[in-house]
Amino acid sequence: MNDTPFIIQLPKIIDKRGNLSFFEYPKQLPFKIARTYWIYDVPGGEIRGSHAFKEQQEFIIALSGSFDVVLHDGEKEEKFSLNRSYYGLYVPKMYWRRLENFSTNSLALIVSDKHYNADDYIRDYEEFKRLRDEK
Repeated sequence: MNDTPFIIQLPKIIDKRGNLSFFEYPKQLPFKIARTYWIYDVPGGEIRGSHAFKEQQEFIIALSGSFDVVLHDGEKEEKFSLNRSYYGLYVPKMYWRRLENFSTNSLALIVSDKHYNADDYIRDYEEFKRLRDEK
């Protein structure tokens, strides 16, 4: 399993009637999907996320519009701008994430390898840094 974030280029089937993209495990995704959710109607200036997961991995796509995913590993921060529906961002466990700079009518699709579990969330940044240091 990869433990660093990276962009995954998805297949793009071009058709004059409209293009089609997809992802499958194990061809594009490095994990089996257990949960899918989406974020939409984000008011201007709002930030989503601001947490990390102890175990959960995610794949994030901008299906419509654009937004930035800011990841922090406890030492350095990296920003990924998502604005195409044919690529997405793989986010491994133990990365602090923040989604920001949502364009009007943006739609973020997130798939993860775990079912929802409130105990897997780390919502305090100092606790996140402490747990990262223990690794």
